[in-house]
Amino acid sequence: MADWSFAVRALRARNYRLFFSGQTISLIGTWMTRVATSWLVYRLTDSALLLGIVSFAGQAPAFFLGPIAGVWVDRWDRHRTLVWTQVLSMVQSLALAALAFSRIINIWEIVALSLFQGIINSFDMPSRQAFLIQMVEKREDLGNAIALNSSMVNATRLIGPAIAGVLIAAVGEAYCFLIDGISYIAVIISLLLMRITTAQARSAPREVAAELYEGWRYVVDSVPIRSILLLLALSSLVGMPYTVLMPIFASRILHGGPHTLGFLMAASGVGALVSAISLALRRTVIGLGRAIQISAAVFGAALIAFSLSRVFWLSLLLMPFTGFGLMQQMAASNTILQTIVEDEKRGRVMAFYGVAFLGMAPFGSLIAGVAAGRIGAPATLAIGGVLCLLGSAWFASRLPSIRERMRPIYRQLGILPELATAVQQATALQTPPEQ
Repeated sequence: MADWSFAVRALRARNYRLFFSGQTISLIGTWMTRVATSWLVYRLTDSALLLGIVSFAGQAPAFFLGPIAGVWVDRWDRHRTLVWTQVLSMVQSLALAALAFSRIINIWEIVALSLFQGIINSFDMPSRQAFLIQMVEKREDLGNAIALNSSMVNATRLIGPAIAGVLIAAVGEAYCFLIDGISYIAVIISLLLMRITTAQARSAPREVAAELYEGWRYVVDSVPIRSILLLLALSSLVGMPYTVLMPIFASRILHGGPHTLGFLMAASGVGALVSAISLALRRTVIGLGRAIQISAAVFGAALIAFSLSRVFWLSLLLMPFTGFGLMQQMAASNTILQTIVEDEKRGRVMAFYGVAFLGMAPFGSLIAGVAAGRIGAPATLAIGGVLCLLGSAWFASRLPSIRERMRPIYRQLGILPELATAVQQATALQTPPEQ
C-alpha cells in the first residue's frame, strides 16, 4: 500500500502545523473580502476603470515598497513582523465592515483602505516567505511546505468565494468584511503559540541603499532568478487582471449576479488546488523549470478560451485551467527561488518575487480597467492570454541556460546526488595514485 505521508511531510514541524491551521481559517475570510470588495465597487460605480483603480491601490505598494521592505525583513525579526502585519490586517477588515454596515461607504474610502492593506502586504509577503524556512526547520521539506501553502490558499479559494456569493446576495458585503476581520484572530494565535528554535540568518547591517543594491545585483546576475521573475512579472501584468474583470464577465457577459461571480472564482480555485496538490506530491524540485514554462502556456491559452465564451457552463469549465496555470507557475517559481537563494538574502529575493507577482498586478489591473472600457473585457483578456503564450515561448528558449546555472547549486545541496557522485568518481580517476 502506497505511503502518501511524504505529501504532507512539512506538517511534521510543530510551528508549521500551527501556521497552517491558523492561516487556513484566516484565508477563508480573505477570499470572502476579495470577492465582496470587487462586487461592492462594481455595484457602487458600474465602472471597469474603478475596479482597476481599487485593485491598483491594493497592490501597487508591493511594487514601490517591496524591495525596501525586503531589506528590513532581512534585518527584523520575521516572526514578530508577521504578528504585526496580521494585527493591522484585522484592523483594516474591521474598518471596511464598520463603513459597510453604516451604509456610508464610498469608492474613495475603499481605495484608501485597499491602499492601507497594500502597504501591510508589502512587508507581510516577504516576511511570510522568508520565515517559512524557520517554520519547517528542514530545508528538504521547504518545497513541500510551499506546495502545502498553495494547497491551503486554493482550498480556501473554493470555500471563501462560494460563501461570499451567498452572503452578498442574502445580507450584503459588510458581513464578509466582518467575518474576515474576526478570522485573523486564528492566525495571530497560531503565531503567538510558536516556539522559534531555528536562528534567522542575518548579515551585518549596512546602509539600506547598499543592501538594496546588493539584493538587486544578486537577482540580476543570476540567470535562473532573473528569468523566472521576468516571466512571472509578465504573467502578473497581463494575465492576473482577469480576476479584476470577473464582475464584468459575471454580470454583462454571462448575465449573472454575485452567485455567478462566486462560482467562477471558486472554479478557478479548483484548478489552482489541483495544481498545488500535484506540487505537494513531488519528491524533488527537478523538472520545475519545464513546469513553469508549460503552466504559463496553459494559463495564456485558458484566458483566450475564456474570453471567447458566452455560455456560463463553458466558462465555468474553463476557469480551472486559468487557476491551474497561474498557481503552477507561481508555486513552482517560489519553490525554485527558495531552494537556490542564499539564506541571508532570502528576504530581499522574496521581496523581488513579491514585486514580480504582486507588484506588477496593479499596473495590469489599471491597464485592464482602461482597456476594458475602450475595447471590452473579452478583447482585453484575449490580448493578455496571447502575451502569456509569447512569454512561455521565450522562457522555453532560456531553459537550457537556466538548467546549466542551477545544476551546480543542486549538486551542492545534494539534490543531484547521482551527478555529485559521478563528478567525484571522475575526479578520483583523473587523480594519480599516491606513490
